[in-house]
Amino acid sequence: LALNPWDVVLCVSGTIISCENAIVVVVIFYSPAFRAPMFLLIGSLATADLLAGLGLILHFAFVYFLPSEAGSLLTVGLLVTSFTASVSSLLAITIDRYLSLCSALTYYSARTVTRTYIMLLLTWGASICYGLLPIMGWNCLKEPSACSIVKPLTKNHLLILSVSFFLVFAAMLQLYARICRIVCRHAHQIAIQRHFLASSHYVTTRKGIATLAVILGTFASCWLPFALCCLLGDYSSPALYTYATLLPATSNSLLNPLIYAFRNQEIQKVLWTVCCGCCSSTL
Repeated sequence: LALNPWDVVLCVSGTIISCENAIVVVVIFYSPAFRAPMFLLIGSLATADLLAGLGLILHFAFVYFLPSEAGSLLTVGLLVTSFTASVSSLLAITIDRYLSLCSALTYYSARTVTRTYIMLLLTWGASICYGLLPIMGWNCLKEPSACSIVKPLTKNHLLILSVSFFLVFAAMLQLYARICRIVCRHAHQIAIQRHFLASSHYVTTRKGIATLAVILGTFASCWLPFALCCLLGDYSSPALYTYATLLPATSNSLLNPLIYAFRNQEIQKVLWTVCCGCCSSTL
């Protein structure tokens, strides 16, 4: 096959995604201090994005070096599983943040840990089931007219995934709207109790809203174009539309560690400690 520049870009982005999220996975799962529910969910997100990066690399390898139907089904199954787990993990993180604000007094109880494991089980169980569908026979290899814009996924399969994404996005939008109201109310109460100026309350509220806007804006701008393309397109749609919308969707896995992991002060401390240790040993 002639080398497609879009496939090269996806392979390079998959390599960067894998390396970036591998750092987060190693830091969280091999550090005893990171056993809190929040870090478990961030670790789940990083694991899903790591698998997504590996799936992009395998896609390039199977297309240009080992072309086969089995390789195509394996690759698309891995990508469906990883991206579904990534989006579901983002929803689980949103739910965890909302519950931590609503029930702050009981958040650090054993029930929270149990709830976290249940969310992880549901997240990965549903994602694996979605990913196994093409391998179990729900594909369009024998009926090209039933294909979607992502071969060998069928139009109905991709339709279910797209509708599921819009439901997740609607749930995240509603939860973050409630989080925003809670943060504004808490900031106002603290400002009254400590006799802060109205300007400080305004600055605190604005920062909280800006953070939520970055989280939701990044998620929507990355995934909405691809979800709409999946709903409106079919096997006859130009491949350019698929690549042009899939690349922003994959970039979400590149941005997730920057938003959810590397901004965390505890993870920053571990990374700085490791970097300083490596630099001192080298010197």
